[in-house]
Amino acid sequence: MTTLRKTLVAFSLTASVFAGVPVAVAGEVAGIIKTSKGAATIERAGQKLPASVGTSVEAKDRIVTGPDGAVGITLRDNTMLSAGANSVLDLNKFSFNSTTHAGVVDASIKKGTLSVISGKIAKANPDAVRFSSPSVTLGVRGTEFVLEAGDGE
Repeated sequence: MTTLRKTLVAFSLTASVFAGVPVAVAGEVAGIIKTSKGAATIERAGQKLPASVGTSVEAKDRIVTGPDGAVGITLRDNTMLSAGANSVLDLNKFSFNSTTHAGVVDASIKKGTLSVISGKIAKANPDAVRFSSPSVTLGVRGTEFVLEAGDGE
């Protein structure tokens, strides 16, 4: 990393701390797998990892369940996600400031089913939360909902 790039990264991180704006950092834990059954994997940076209980989930991860699979994830803001059998879930963006509750949740269910119970980010700023499927994009105004997507990406 060049000196200029290091300086810009350090400045951005410092500025965001003082502004109270969360910054998504590569490798930052977004949440934890709380329940897992059957075939379930996390695709991260070209690798497939088992989606076992206690495994961390990061922004940009893809969670894939098989015909007998299901996964329950609790994000750091206490948003709860449950992906059913034959699901493909992308956690596109996630950031969370535990002090101010500012942050962003952006996830897509490409295939299968996703049940959501919203957390602190949705309570603090509903416009910062977005869930989508191939045919619909939802903002959060309530606290619980289910999305179902067909077989297409």
